[in-house]
Amino acid sequence: MRPWLRRIPTALGYTAAVLAVAALSVWLSVRVTPLQTVSPAGQTVQVGAATPDLNMSGPGELELFGQSIPTRPQFEGPIRPRLKLAHISFNAQASALTKPGGAQAAGKELSEQLTTAWTRYLLWETLIAAGFAALIAIAVAGIRRSSRTEMLKMLGVAVASVCALNALGVYLLASATPTALRQVRGIEDLVGPSTPTPVQAVGAPARPGVQAVVIGDSTAAAIGNAPLDDPTATDKACGRSKDAYAVYLAAANNWNTLNLACSGATIRDGLLGPQQRGTTEVPPQFAVAMKATKASVIIVSIGANDIHWSTLTALCAAANACDDKASTAYFQQQIAAFTTDYYDLLGNLAALPQHPRVLINEYYNPFGEKLDCLKDQNITPAKTKILKSRLDALNSVLRQGAQTFNFTAVPQHFDGHRLCSKQPFVQGLDANAPLHPNAAGELAIALADQQALSRTNTSTPTPGAAPQNTP
Repeated sequence: MRPWLRRIPTALGYTAAVLAVAALSVWLSVRVTPLQTVSPAGQTVQVGAATPDLNMSGPGELELFGQSIPTRPQFEGPIRPRLKLAHISFNAQASALTKPGGAQAAGKELSEQLTTAWTRYLLWETLIAAGFAALIAIAVAGIRRSSRTEMLKMLGVAVASVCALNALGVYLLASATPTALRQVRGIEDLVGPSTPTPVQAVGAPARPGVQAVVIGDSTAAAIGNAPLDDPTATDKACGRSKDAYAVYLAAANNWNTLNLACSGATIRDGLLGPQQRGTTEVPPQFAVAMKATKASVIIVSIGANDIHWSTLTALCAAANACDDKASTAYFQQQIAAFTTDYYDLLGNLAALPQHPRVLINEYYNPFGEKLDCLKDQNITPAKTKILKSRLDALNSVLRQGAQTFNFTAVPQHFDGHRLCSKQPFVQGLDANAPLHPNAAGELAIALADQQALSRTNTSTPTPGAAPQNTP
């Protein structure tokens, strides 16, 4: 065999090793390179790259309130943009948009800054990738006890291969990415236009005397507890109770409070759109809340129905395990859809002309360490751990959204008073509304909200007329 033929396997092995080092360096650099921050028109956006894959085209990623959503634009190349909406300042955004030609200028500013941040990110990513390659080359040279000349040669080859791989993967295969980013004029361009339900104040009478409004689901309605003394048809259909936390807050502060919460409500079917409860059509809660033009506090409890929490819990109890691929994918799909709807709701709340103080109630974990009362329901510690992780994910979305819009997220802790405890704050599985707060649990939520309000500098409602708790 000719000598040069014998060198082919060695050369191929060396080339494969160099490419492996380069690929590993690029992969590591994408994971550690800091996102580049830009703040166009009241929006703080961080720009980076999604984890590379072997596909030669695909969507980028938009992180919204802790949830990753595929972008509408498709990008060429294995390295594609990752954008994180970190903050929205509506005062700054409104100021920018209301100037002559403001919308066009704001859109142009966003696209230019995204493109600049992408280019800046890639420069940092290339430098960091070259650094990783250099460290690997030096480590290999040390292990092999190579001479200084061999080490420098390995160092040069490793750095050059990383730069070449980046040039191929980014500047050649992904050369169209800057052009695609220049077309982005707003969030809609990234994830597609939303289909918000138009929200207008319904034809109900104005409520200028209302000082606080509660909107939300069965937790806020306090379903399963004592009914209101003189309930309307809507009160009965929604399961509103005189033990609702809205009632406790009204009594403690002498507020005129409007509790619009309804069992089964979601953001689309209940808060921003009408909700059908049996033969009763409940008008959009937000539309009714708009009639309370002087309300300086709005409290929101929403999300469980949007992600079908009761269905997930029932499936978990019936299955051998709760973290199978099917249920996990279902949950991720539901919470991604909820994130988009939640963004729409927060935008509507932020646009209220009286700029009320907004509290977003997080959800409590109903399951404690003791599960003896649930042994016949096939609920195990492993299952409650998975259910808790999903509640944590929902609460993370609620919390990050509230922070983005400068609202207040209120954690709810039922520690020591969960299911199977001596004094539970949660209704048992044989109750009228399993896993929902009982009267003591509603009081605990009211106390948490009261403490959250007392910690703020924003003025709370002025005490006025006797408490009112139903529409």
